[in-house]
Amino acid sequence: MSIGVVWFGNDLRTADQVMLWHAMREVDQLICVYCDPLLPQHSALNSLSSPSPKRDRFLRDGLDELALNLQALGQTLWVTQKHAQVALPVLFNELPITHVYRNHHAGWYEQQALNQITFDFPDIQIKQFYGLGLFAQSQLPFALAELPDSFSKFRKMMETIEVTAPLPDAAQLPPMPAFSLPDFSPWQVRPAKTEQARFNGGERAALTQLSDYFATDLPSTYKATRNELDGWENSTKFSPWLAQGSISARQIKACLEVYEGDHGANESSYWIFFELLWREYFHWYASRYGKRLFAANGIQQRTTQRSFYPERFRKWCYGNTPYPIVNACMKQLNETGFMSNRGRQLAASCLIYDLGVDWRYGAAYFESQLLDYDVASNWGNWQYIAGVGADPRGGRHFNLEKQTQQYDPEHHFIEKWYGHQFDEQLDSMDAADWPISPKP
Repeated sequence: MSIGVVWFGNDLRTADQVMLWHAMREVDQLICVYCDPLLPQHSALNSLSSPSPKRDRFLRDGLDELALNLQALGQTLWVTQKHAQVALPVLFNELPITHVYRNHHAGWYEQQALNQITFDFPDIQIKQFYGLGLFAQSQLPFALAELPDSFSKFRKMMETIEVTAPLPDAAQLPPMPAFSLPDFSPWQVRPAKTEQARFNGGERAALTQLSDYFATDLPSTYKATRNELDGWENSTKFSPWLAQGSISARQIKACLEVYEGDHGANESSYWIFFELLWREYFHWYASRYGKRLFAANGIQQRTTQRSFYPERFRKWCYGNTPYPIVNACMKQLNETGFMSNRGRQLAASCLIYDLGVDWRYGAAYFESQLLDYDVASNWGNWQYIAGVGADPRGGRHFNLEKQTQQYDPEHHFIEKWYGHQFDEQLDSMDAADWPISPKP
């Protein structure tokens, strides 16, 4: 009798799910688990990184949908609020588990958890797959240790490699063995919501957005609109579901190919694939550099600004800086859980270069707020702006006045999000901690 465990993480879907296909063929009984610790794991920034209510709701949406989809396949989603290194050994010692199925997660802490389980249970077949990105590691034309030091080099090497087609849906999964453990409980699906948010987590909402987007002509103008600060149709909006794993990068690529076959390919439609390649690069970047993703000096070991001004940081978080366009972006983030790619670049540049705050605090705040938080993309992009990551130019300091003229010349975005409302005085204390008199 073989018993398998499918260990879910940022891959909350049943479609294009390689773990389920292998489990369906290889084991007699199956347990599906999700480990849901309450706090992020880089402890120095825990208080900043704890998920916002919006991000938590989006995750619960995804778990609801996954539980229902597994139920339709004859399975149950079991959830624990303990870390995997603590909870899974209890399960493995209780039942004669023979197989564990896990997708490769780029984050250092996620990889440490898998490595610990692999070391502690050598008799269990631990099978790791590459279901979160476009490519398996075996498809890379270089060793991971030789990952190109810039995205441009990576793109040129990868853009002609064929992306594997998505897997069809599984029809039925093996039954679940009887067991009872205090740390695990079946996920309790919440009642259906009467009000729908713009972003609802889960596979159904993800597939709806995928279908709706490619049913329009928007992919053919994507490159021209992707840098807009606001507007639902100006970008694909796939990123929250990609980060949750309720949709796969391969599913998006497959739909893009169908669209290009029907409507013709152009630079804009290619740019959707270009952005997927950026995400792919940061995933391998995180896998390559491990915990250096969180280091102040980054992968470049370059000395950076490590100051922390609590008052400035707080004002940045809540959109109360002398920079209206940044204020509008931050208020949009706090209200919706989403910010445009251009907005993220401007907000990061402002915190690092104009306010003089250590970039890691900004990355941690984004982690807490973004519905599309992805450890590799978030921390990799912050390193890029700070000049300690993969940017060959050594960082990006944006002129906020020029950026405002380019992307919000009429101040419509600033006015919509009240970016012009802020304290005139940035600091209330000077360098010696003496109070600064308010400006008359």
